[in-house]
Amino acid sequence: MIGNLKPLEILLIIAVIVLLFGAKKLPEMARSLGKSARILKSEAKAMKKDGEAEDAAAAATAADPAQQPVAPRTIQAAPGDVTSSRPVSEPNRTTQG
Repeated sequence: MIGNLKPLEILLIIAVIVLLFGAKKLPEMARSLGKSARILKSEAKAMKKDGEAEDAAAAATAADPAQQPVAPRTIQAAPGDVTSSRPVSEPNRTTQG
């Protein structure tokens, strides 16, 4: 659908956005959108790493059930964003064999 837009239609949409939000608010909105995208990207990477680490830990636990690595989990913030990093509070996970 977006690929079917003609240049005049795109300009009309941009003009409506500028009229609705004002030229002063647009850079601020773009900045916050970029920051949100960076945070989402870092969260996705962290979840992927956690999944890979859990798979490796499950394989290691299956090979040696006496050894169970426990590491605290934290949510990583985007570079330069120190307000959104926070520890993850979750109950202690125990594996049942």
